[in-house]
Amino acid sequence: MSDPLRALRSRNFQLFTLGGLASAMGGQIFSVALGWELYDRTHDPGALGLIGLLQVIPVVTLALPAGDLADRVDRRRLILIVLPWLALCPLLLAYLSFVKAPLPLVYGTVLLEAIFAALVGPARSAILPQLVDEETLASAIAWNSSRWQMAATLGPAIGGGLIALFKYAWPVYLLTTLAMAVFWLCVLGLRPRPLPVREVVVEPILQRLAAGARFVTLSPLILAALTLDMVAVLLGGAVALLPVYAKDILHVGPTGLGYLRAAPAVGALLVGLYVAWKNPLKKAGLALLLSVIGFGLATIVFGLSKNFYLSLLALALTGAFDNISVVVRSTLVQALTPPHMQGRVSAVNSVFIGISNELGAAESGYAARWLGTVRAVVLGGVGTVLTVLAVAAKWPQVAALGPLGALRAVKSENDLSEDEDR
Repeated sequence: MSDPLRALRSRNFQLFTLGGLASAMGGQIFSVALGWELYDRTHDPGALGLIGLLQVIPVVTLALPAGDLADRVDRRRLILIVLPWLALCPLLLAYLSFVKAPLPLVYGTVLLEAIFAALVGPARSAILPQLVDEETLASAIAWNSSRWQMAATLGPAIGGGLIALFKYAWPVYLLTTLAMAVFWLCVLGLRPRPLPVREVVVEPILQRLAAGARFVTLSPLILAALTLDMVAVLLGGAVALLPVYAKDILHVGPTGLGYLRAAPAVGALLVGLYVAWKNPLKKAGLALLLSVIGFGLATIVFGLSKNFYLSLLALALTGAFDNISVVVRSTLVQALTPPHMQGRVSAVNSVFIGISNELGAAESGYAARWLGTVRAVVLGGVGTVLTVLAVAAKWPQVAALGPLGALRAVKSENDLSEDEDR
């Protein structure tokens, strides 16, 4: 019988979870404060869309080189080097907020923060399989998702409450820097397992960068899961518009915004803990498809709602359904990818996530400006449901996917090529 707590008994995983919890909470607090401040200063949903656009540019342009770097150097050391620079960005933003600096300086700092986040992202994701053994990986991913959702539950509520208390965003930005310092100390204490020794092969840099993308395109299950997540969140990204709902539609202020931001994480946390403890995904592919349909339907309900409590419930359901998708996708990526390619494949995953989250925020902001906020959210939910039908038709092997615990990494990229030829 499998032990659901096995991953939590690992010292490496304990440190990674504690640091990741602090970092994720800081990121959520930062996001709430930034969104509230910019919308409060501009009263323009397009300003929220611009945040997403600035954050997605570094992901798309730097993720593949960062993934290649994560496969060629010590991942722990790379995180330790980049993280302090990332922590300086919210510190700078606190100063700019305090002095009411011009918005271009604020946006420039957001872009700088996104650059450092893109550089460290693949190494941060790829190091997880080095912290636990292969039998524990699926459980570790489920607990890791629950950790993130716990942070996403507490962070927005804390951020919204602090903004209501201080009446300003700059004290909230300082907490983000403190949270990143905690993560740095936890990473300092990690002792990852070394990667398997491989014969050194000299490859042109473009060939190395393309290897991760090629691996994904030759892995139908991974490609289908990434496509589902990218398009669904891209179209159904209502979270970016929550400041508009809190201020102008539901009229609940910054405290209500904190609750709205936390609601998806509450649903995701409950489902994530259940998945980590019970491991119920015996038909993971079918669960993935149905969960994304549920995400789209819940998004439609939220878009149409004028009741604060119904809106909270709908957002909680989006989080619950989305977390099932996250667990399945993350397990597919990390369980099917050989260790020496984890960085590059994680980079491709980062591109998909960046496009869905940050570009989705941009799409939501500008769609709300052109179509109206409610219409933009509802049409996004409809598009999400249609996306599931298209993916199910394109990749029928998704619906046939069984238990996640039975997945094993491909031995090498060449194995995929041979399977493709056959």
